[in-house]
Amino acid sequence: MNVGGTPRRTIRSADGYAVEIIDQTLLPARFALVRLDTLGGMAEAIGTMRVRGAPLIGVAAAYGMAIALHHDPTDAGVAHARATLLATRPTAVNLAWALETVSGEVLDLPVAQRAAAALARADRMAEDDVAACRSIGEHGAKLLEARAAEHPGRPLQVMTHCNAGWLATVDYGTALAPVYLLHDAGIPVHVWVSETRPRNQGLLTAWELTQHGVPCTIIVDNAAGLLLERGQVDVVIVGTDRTTASGDVTNKIGTYLKALAAREARVPFFVAAPSSSIDWRLTDGRAVPIEERAAAEVSGDAALAIRNPAFDVTPARLVTAIITERGACPASAEGLRGLFPERAP
Repeated sequence: MNVGGTPRRTIRSADGYAVEIIDQTLLPARFALVRLDTLGGMAEAIGTMRVRGAPLIGVAAAYGMAIALHHDPTDAGVAHARATLLATRPTAVNLAWALETVSGEVLDLPVAQRAAAALARADRMAEDDVAACRSIGEHGAKLLEARAAEHPGRPLQVMTHCNAGWLATVDYGTALAPVYLLHDAGIPVHVWVSETRPRNQGLLTAWELTQHGVPCTIIVDNAAGLLLERGQVDVVIVGTDRTTASGDVTNKIGTYLKALAAREARVPFFVAAPSSSIDWRLTDGRAVPIEERAAAEVSGDAALAIRNPAFDVTPARLVTAIITERGACPASAEGLRGLFPERAP
């Protein structure tokens, strides 16, 4: 996608065993690229949300494994790198999936070949993520275009939460990929962007939409219900950090409330979920580990009692459809198995 008219990706291989990332903690005030060439640097980048978004976290972790194995490719080095990266963000399943994938592929190889194999796998993961997000965009655009046809003569009014655009992936995004494709096809669309406290990821969404020329408006989180109740929203679409095999959706805190309001307002609630974000081992969203972030994100006053859960779980019954790279399906075990029969138990 575009930054100042120049196509960009959130992460790319640099020279040697290193990557270049966009430091998302500086956005939207400043656009800056950062080079990472150590395991500690990658772990810090993921933990502090310099890179963020479930798909991007997975790809970044894969590159972190390659960087780590360049310095220590032994079995102990693999185990240490995996444990270090796994501890950074517990909720997004892409992280564990990427680490398990890379570890599984390199442990059977001679020690001297492991770093190169890990780097090659990370590069493939990055390209696979771009392809999956593009496909999600194509399938989702059909759903959004059908909704737009119900309201001719005005832009389609889309609401989203957190940031599930290209900044949360390698490129295109998940929830915003259909929006970009509609916009590029000349179909008028406007996005209501929930600010998403306390990290304000909505500012990232507004920044990237504006960079690409998509009209958008930031709203405070608690305004979402009013807009839905007043008929000012045609469709809600969000991403996911972990979706269970039964269709329960874990996403940024506040997603559940929007799903409830959308159901009451009879507005479709779509979830854009690449298969790498589906946890095929879990069938109950209540079993998803919910990351608790620092109280300082909410208030600097250490004397206050604060809870800061980063995610919530939207039960499958509130989800109109899940959009994957293979198409859209009902939010259910049967729906997901229909698209991914090879994952059926």
